[in-house]
Amino acid sequence: MQSERHQPHGRQVVQANQQSTTPKVDEPPTFWQLVKEDYLVNGSDWTRPGFRAAFMYRFGVWRMGVRWRILRMPLSLIYRFMHRYARNRYGIELHYTAKIGRRLRISHQGAIVIHEHAVIGDDCTIRQGVTIGASNYYSQDDAPRLGNNVDIGAGAVIMGKVTIGDGARIGANAVVMMNVPAGSTAFAEPARIIQPPGVAKRATDSGA
Repeated sequence: MQSERHQPHGRQVVQANQQSTTPKVDEPPTFWQLVKEDYLVNGSDWTRPGFRAAFMYRFGVWRMGVRWRILRMPLSLIYRFMHRYARNRYGIELHYTAKIGRRLRISHQGAIVIHEHAVIGDDCTIRQGVTIGASNYYSQDDAPRLGNNVDIGAGAVIMGKVTIGDGARIGANAVVMMNVPAGSTAFAEPARIIQPPGVAKRATDSGA
């Protein structure tokens, strides 16, 4: 009878041990952890426009977490200055309302536009002239969603409510308006050489 009275207590001990051994969910990275990762993938150079744009974005997201509005107001003024500087000086349009993963790499500056509701995963690379935006004026909320490890070539355009899978590659100057499966490559047609009529006729006459 005595062992039966102690049995519930034994179950509680076992349950407590099981709960203590359950792995904890990883906590989200801090502001400075994200900045450090962006710094490393952008060549460990704080003067690079790509890193500065990423820092501006991280700062904009972080300041929205400041609870007291009176403290958040001066931070918002700083963010607006940095956002306009990155846009006007480096040609990188990146709003804090976008969802950007870790270790964002912006290889080159100039004519980069990222939709304010776009979703970009971890370890993505964006090059100059890239547009990630809506397909038309009347569907401003239909933004692309990019997975992890997506590599986007120079001049590429990704438009509309499309999904780019993990590890996909978007070639230079490609225009993507459909879903791209994970691990796939979307590329534009290569350039064709069109000679003037006179040059083509002379080549034919010479037997070339």
